[in-house]
Amino acid sequence: MSLTIPTNLSKSMLKPKLASPMAAPRLHRSGFVVCSAAPPEKTSSAGESQLKAFSAALALSSILLSAAPLPAAADIAGLTPCKDSKQFAKREKTQIKKLESSLKLYAPDSAPALAIKATIEKTKRRFEFYGKAGLLCGADGLPHLIVSGDQRHWGEFITPGLLFLYIAGWIGWVGRSYLIAIRGEKKPTQKEIIIDVPLALSLVFRGFSWPIAAYRELLNGELIAKDV
Repeated sequence: MSLTIPTNLSKSMLKPKLASPMAAPRLHRSGFVVCSAAPPEKTSSAGESQLKAFSAALALSSILLSAAPLPAAADIAGLTPCKDSKQFAKREKTQIKKLESSLKLYAPDSAPALAIKATIEKTKRRFEFYGKAGLLCGADGLPHLIVSGDQRHWGEFITPGLLFLYIAGWIGWVGRSYLIAIRGEKKPTQKEIIIDVPLALSLVFRGFSWPIAAYRELLNGELIAKDV
């Protein structure tokens, strides 16, 4: 039995097949497409610019929020810094002088004398604090609160005012939540007189997030009674 092998098949196996002249342009084109990176560079540069702008804005806001209050200055007509006010210093001396006059009426180690000495120290600390806090005093020597929104005077009105509104809203929200929680009971009036302490405590701790809860109920239509 004989096996015949074609000669052209053996030649093709021995000789490597060269690429045709038409294949080179195709390889060149594919390499050119892969290496071209013009659009990604534009996208990356745009993303980097946005990131830099966001970082700059974040840094600027951090600086503005964390900046120390500026020293008090006579920027409001008729008012001067309390630490530089002669009338303010005169009021301090007058009050301390009155207390020292009352101190002479009692024995040095008596209870009234000790109480007066403590009052004198408190008075000195109070006037010193007002002077260092940057408050502005008028011609009467009394500190005046600035409510114009000036950042240097936020601690006089805006910060305490916001804190007051938060605490008042927290108390009101907890009371409202308690009344809503007990209105399904058999005797809700009885629980208004005798407070359910465990229920009230749970609502007290839950009420710290009352601004978020109020906003959520406003969106859901549960904040205001429909029959009102």
